[in-house]
Amino acid sequence: MATKERIIFLDWLRVIACLLVIIVHASETFYGPEGNLILSQDHRLWIGIWDGLSRISVPLFMICSAYLLLPLDEGKSWSDFFKRRFLRTVPPMFCFMVLYCLIPPLFGLITWEEALKMLVYTPMNFPTTAVHLWFMYPLLGMYMLIPILSPWLRTATARQERFFIAIWLASTCLPYINRWVGEVWGQCWWNQYDMLFSFSGYPGYLILAHYIKKHLHWERSRRLAIGFITLFVGWLATFLSFYLQAIPGTAASFIDIEIGWCFCTLNCVIFTFGAFLLFTCIEHPCQLYPIVRDISKHSYGMYLMHMLWLTLWSSLLTPLMHISLAIPAMAICTYICSYLTTKLLSCIPDSKWLLG
Repeated sequence: MATKERIIFLDWLRVIACLLVIIVHASETFYGPEGNLILSQDHRLWIGIWDGLSRISVPLFMICSAYLLLPLDEGKSWSDFFKRRFLRTVPPMFCFMVLYCLIPPLFGLITWEEALKMLVYTPMNFPTTAVHLWFMYPLLGMYMLIPILSPWLRTATARQERFFIAIWLASTCLPYINRWVGEVWGQCWWNQYDMLFSFSGYPGYLILAHYIKKHLHWERSRRLAIGFITLFVGWLATFLSFYLQAIPGTAASFIDIEIGWCFCTLNCVIFTFGAFLLFTCIEHPCQLYPIVRDISKHSYGMYLMHMLWLTLWSSLLTPLMHISLAIPAMAICTYICSYLTTKLLSCIPDSKWLLG
């Protein structure tokens, strides 16, 4: 599966996952105001299809990183690992945080006073003009956890990892339990750390990635079959979780209608697992692989800048196209422009500080 020390299917995964991230944000441009989020039946259907289809983007990036990094080489020091990971990700992140503060007021989208407030707050959190950068904080947390998990994963048996994954899967049901049953397993207003809290969240994807890599030695035909089944089941549940609640003309909130779109819910885990299995079936390079590899290498810069391009393409294409075509068209145009811009900027000396 590797050529010149690259894992072919992971390059394909990054390329597709990067597009899916953009589709999520393109879909969300069609939300109405809070309290009347879904404006029509067409919006209900096509936001559900495109956005629901793309909700595996973040988990796929998590699994991809974990697949490559876990377990940490036994002879590698924590300081070397942190230095490499954080120098590659943090300086570009903060560079783009500054850009997302300073560019919008140039076009009258926010005031300079608002921009200055966001700029001052950036050491604490992402600016509201760059909400997609929320992902960087869980990713950095994952990097901090990898050296701690690595010694256990070097010696853990498949059964021990399945034990962790099983409890994690139970924790992914909690959003639904809390919504329709109430607080459980020690939850209350003074304690948000329920019984399964230590097994919950994104670390589960780290263990799942390692389990697939080390212990899941299925034939390609079996990976294809189970991958398609779990992908379809996961996608259908993800789509229906939105469609059944997003009623046009009915008061709705993001928290309610997107409950099944949270990245650590059971349906998203199943969906992601199926997609990842299918990606592992890509075993040989093809004629398209050189461009796929190049896009994969530039995917971090594309992710950082894509909201700048999406704002432009949203304003141009939304009035011209039906939502069913506008969402993928906006995403594809944004994707291409982000890649070409990142490719061009990568020619600048020391561009790694901007693009990773």
